[in-house]
Amino acid sequence: MVVGRLALALVFAGTASTAWGEIAQPKVFDIKNYGAIGDGVAMDTTAVQQAIDACHQAGGGIVRVPPGDFQIGTIWLKSNVTLSLDQGACLLGSRDIADYPVKGLDDPREGGPHCLIYAKDATNITIEGLGVIDGRGTPEFFPRIRTQGRETSIRPRLLRMVNCENLTFSGVTYRRPAFWGLHLIDCKDIHFNAVTVRFRNNNYNNDGMDLDGCENVLIENCDIDSGDDAICLKSSLNPCRNIVVRNCRVSSNTAAFKCGTSSRGGFLDVTVRNCYFYNCPMGAIKLQVVDGGRMENIDISRIVMEDVGSPLFIRLGDRGRTFTRKTSESRGRDVEPEDVPVGTLQRVRVSHVVAKVTLEDFAETSRAAYRNLTPREPEWWAERQRAQAGPIMITGIPGHCVEDVELKDIMISFPGGGTTDDARREVPEDIARYPEQFFFGVLPAWGAYLRHARNIVFENVELSTRKPDARQRIVLDDVVGFQERGRK
Repeated sequence: MVVGRLALALVFAGTASTAWGEIAQPKVFDIKNYGAIGDGVAMDTTAVQQAIDACHQAGGGIVRVPPGDFQIGTIWLKSNVTLSLDQGACLLGSRDIADYPVKGLDDPREGGPHCLIYAKDATNITIEGLGVIDGRGTPEFFPRIRTQGRETSIRPRLLRMVNCENLTFSGVTYRRPAFWGLHLIDCKDIHFNAVTVRFRNNNYNNDGMDLDGCENVLIENCDIDSGDDAICLKSSLNPCRNIVVRNCRVSSNTAAFKCGTSSRGGFLDVTVRNCYFYNCPMGAIKLQVVDGGRMENIDISRIVMEDVGSPLFIRLGDRGRTFTRKTSESRGRDVEPEDVPVGTLQRVRVSHVVAKVTLEDFAETSRAAYRNLTPREPEWWAERQRAQAGPIMITGIPGHCVEDVELKDIMISFPGGGTTDDARREVPEDIARYPEQFFFGVLPAWGAYLRHARNIVFENVELSTRKPDARQRIVLDDVVGFQERGRK
């Protein structure tokens, strides 16, 4: 993997016989020298962009953001530029959509082009430091507007980079995007280290990291609290390949770690190791292939989950989206597949997991003020929460099986409380529907529900309930080659 940079080690290795003053220091371009004010009121977009342009034209260096509140609209990062934020420095996103021009920006395969920070076809970009990048994308200024089931509002992403290489994100805190947070498309050689994300309960669709068609990625030591999917791999055209996530604390209103929903290019060689997933009421880990593509060689281990919904959702479906045209969201029942053949999902290993599945409290859910939940809704919400706090679910569709999945050394505690009516439920296939586990409703198993699957192994998998449950521990439907060994 080409992500662990050794530049600092090489510098110090050469100091034994070299005077400190002889070491070439990067040029520093302070944004205040280009007219930035930093009072949180003045628009500093031009000053920041001029500093970036000067740094790039000089062959590279550091664009320094000193302490202060610098209000900006869209800025373009360029090759060989390090954007370095001091402690106390904050880049504040403008609250006026007019400050997010799209001239010259590409039109992404998902969503609109607007963003606060943009880069395309660039190399060697770093965003580092102890400061903050705050999109201020609250519903008051960037409301979600839907017309006939489609979004018609304009909500900028916090960051979008396209076809870039050698990207480093270190130390900075990211806050409050109006839409997705950190979106990288078709990028290579990426390192996230000690990044903090604080998006929760801010606006709709506040994903943490969306990596679409990216290769050679290391995400480590990060602290992520997102509104929507926290670490989300997508493949709307090209595969996500050679991805490592390790030593991260992750919380989300939806999923801590997710592959999909976009899966046309596939997901190959993904490792998630030694992470803490907490307060994820809609589920912790979701592995989904619904738009064609291949998912292979996924290794997830040493995970502690606390207060999560369904701990593991593996779904091979047939939405069949091409991402070459605008289509429906496919969230309703009995929707039809689109244009892409069914993909494959195989060789997944999940091991050394300890998890506690819980029902989300309505009061906690209501903290997301943008959802506009009212006290009259708890009964409806309670049924949804029961579906969210479901069992392990591994399911393909008729004629297309999930294959070769191993679960080993796992302990999961479920809330229990399932009824005899729940145990008799027939589960819809919904082959083309948007893949969210709770859309299937309360399942007839409390521990694991497997359907249209082959060669699934449970070894030393301990499943328990905290209350009595009338459902079966494990339900198998069209499953060939299921093995269970060790404790139960």
